[in-house]
Amino acid sequence: MTLSSQATQHHFDVLIVGSGLAGLSAALHLAPTHRVAVLTKRAMSDGSSNWAQGGIAAVLAEGDSFDSHVQDTLVAGAGLSEPEATRFVVEHSPESIAWLRELGVPFSEEDGHLHLTREGGHSARRIVHVTDATGAAVQKTLISTVRRTPNITLFENHTLVDLITRNKLDIASTANQCLGLYALDESTDEVHTFSAPHTILATGGAGKVYLYTTNPDTATGDGIAAAWRAGCRVTNMEFIQFHPTCLYHPHAKSFLITEAVRGEGGRLLLPDGTRFMPQHDERAELAPRDVVARAIDFEMKKHGLDCVYLDISHQPLAFVLEHFPNIYARCLELGIDISKQPIPVVPAAHYTCGGIHTDLMGATDIPGLHAIGETAYTGLHGANRLASNSLVECMVFARAAATHILATPLAVPAALPEWDDSRVTDADEAVVISHNWDELRRFMWDYVGIVRTNKRLERASHRIALLQGEIQEFYAHFHVTRDLLELRNLVQVAELIVRSAHSRHESRGLHFSRDYPNMMDKAVPTILTPD
Repeated sequence: MTLSSQATQHHFDVLIVGSGLAGLSAALHLAPTHRVAVLTKRAMSDGSSNWAQGGIAAVLAEGDSFDSHVQDTLVAGAGLSEPEATRFVVEHSPESIAWLRELGVPFSEEDGHLHLTREGGHSARRIVHVTDATGAAVQKTLISTVRRTPNITLFENHTLVDLITRNKLDIASTANQCLGLYALDESTDEVHTFSAPHTILATGGAGKVYLYTTNPDTATGDGIAAAWRAGCRVTNMEFIQFHPTCLYHPHAKSFLITEAVRGEGGRLLLPDGTRFMPQHDERAELAPRDVVARAIDFEMKKHGLDCVYLDISHQPLAFVLEHFPNIYARCLELGIDISKQPIPVVPAAHYTCGGIHTDLMGATDIPGLHAIGETAYTGLHGANRLASNSLVECMVFARAAATHILATPLAVPAALPEWDDSRVTDADEAVVISHNWDELRRFMWDYVGIVRTNKRLERASHRIALLQGEIQEFYAHFHVTRDLLELRNLVQVAELIVRSAHSRHESRGLHFSRDYPNMMDKAVPTILTPD
């Protein structure tokens, strides 16, 4: 059911922030015995999960193995993927696919069996998919299931303001604990109080910190920033994955050209038709994303190009329509027939490999607080995420977090203080927020992008400090809005990215520094701890 209430106090057994695959999976696992609230800052389907095209990685084919999937993940992770977490996800991937099939997700089949495609970095065909719109099909099924499941209450258009902890309330205790959260209800323009003994952050990544991204507008790092302010460690924030192939067109906003196009024979070309990937890596177009993105960035800068081209036109039209119907239709709307001509593409910020530090149960440093999905650092992705490992990670850790919560004796939700905005006023001009938002995303793209230097990072750090001062003053004196909350979170995440990048004196995976072009012998994660 969907709740629309004027009450400002809500009490549940579990609060879940985020309505993507991770959040909804956890809700369904918990609903049989727990009262669950799912908060999402826009509509249910507006998160990144809905945009995922390629598919879900799982060992299902004859001749494939868990060891092979683990090894592929470790290689892509450039020494920073944790073996225990990697094996945990890989070995639970088949049951995650089985669970989705039980719910009715219409996966693509061939000759009565699941059709498995292959993507960059994988040594075998193991990508389960629904043509080229896997995320949308999965989300449609999950949202439909959640809406008819008792014990789950949905709060759409509710933006997380902050977590409520014992430390923040100055409650004498031997340990900090998450007690609930404040959320802005945009329908009433009021901040409501949500109380629960368990909170799960499933808020997605932070791609909107960059000017060019494949992410939806909701990807503003809300969970990472809120957990950091609450006292959680964050890990490996310097590793931002730039997807190599985002459609380059003035009327196409953040439209991703799935990695499966390269997996099915797509070739990357310069404007004159020259294929360039074999000169950068022996795996050519099937190299991991960081390699392909840097190669494209290199060729664009070398030749002064606005974009490069991805060509699948050598495949028959019937093949293109069967495997990539949505990409074909969208490109055709823009005057590009991908069965006859190459697709203009550029790299764009795509995935946040680091995040809130968790264990194999999704538990954070604060009791009562879990983090799952892209907002979390589980140890799986290391310095570079292997294609299609993200959706399966969402499901595996959603089940793990739910299992952990279900094994914990259920406590009574605490009575919490209501949000106090009696000393603030309405902002007289929103131009400050919009200008700061634009400035942040532009200098993060210019200074903290695919290729970095110490000087660029120092410039970004200086600008971040100035923005933080302006935003904090705005936050302290005016009523909160979603735009202000998102900007506040993005600037906090930007600081964490820059601090992490500055501390890594090497080039590894997604982090490439001209000042430190070599990789150190020992791989060490970057762990930041709040003061």
